[in-house]
Amino acid sequence: MRSLKSTDANQVAGHLVATARLLDDEPEVALAHARAARRLAPRIAAVREALGLAAYRNGEWQSAIAELRTYHRLTGRQTHLAVIADSERALGRPERAIDIYRTADRSRLAPDEAAELLIVAAAARGDLGQRDAAVSMLQVRELTAPSREAWVARLRYAYAESLLAVGRRDEARSWFARAADIDEDLVTDAAERLLELDGVVLDDEDLDAMLEEDLEEDSESDAAAGSDADAADAEAEADDDVVDVEDAPDITDEDEAEAGERGQERREDDDQ
Repeated sequence: MRSLKSTDANQVAGHLVATARLLDDEPEVALAHARAARRLAPRIAAVREALGLAAYRNGEWQSAIAELRTYHRLTGRQTHLAVIADSERALGRPERAIDIYRTADRSRLAPDEAAELLIVAAAARGDLGQRDAAVSMLQVRELTAPSREAWVARLRYAYAESLLAVGRRDEARSWFARAADIDEDLVTDAAERLLELDGVVLDDEDLDAMLEEDLEEDSESDAAAGSDADAADAEAEADDDVVDVEDAPDITDEDEAEAGERGQERREDDDQ
């Protein structure tokens, strides 16, 4: 961002913040912000990364591949190989997803990045009807890692899914349980899958009650932990430096039109 004029840098930063914060709830608008940032700073790696992830979130697979490959070239990293591979799967090219896994320098990947790439490659094997191969691919030592990080839960969940696909129901149940045991952030629905395998069907009221119970437990834990004045002051100072979505630059009429068209296309797809 240092290569940009201060005005442009502030605008780009605002668009990137908006992209990140709107990605889950308003993906079409997030994509419009990412495209606006790209028009201002096409050679900034963070901009290409944001656009690639926003395109992926909106199902624009080819655009996601192109933008994230550009990001990798600009940075020399391989951060989003799993997203690129999954986009290839979505385009009906599972062989390319497997090739990405085979040729990746996994020593340069963080544990969570390597796990995500493995999960995608195993799913690509499943796409090809090679379900036993998918099971074998996922039989890695990281399955029993002592870590309780989200990527371990996702890896165990994927392994459970692959076991279920080949009819190994009891083993699948065991691994769904092991995934649920460490899935504190609920990055999977392992707990629900476990209940389904046990023949337990929950209605909406039961699910709401479970959610309220979890929220109460979290509230009690937060209260017990407490907070000191220094932490509060530090958080307040950090908040002063954060760009709020409301302060992000306005997207142009062109950006808004693109977002609207994308949203309409998605609604038409849902109707079909």
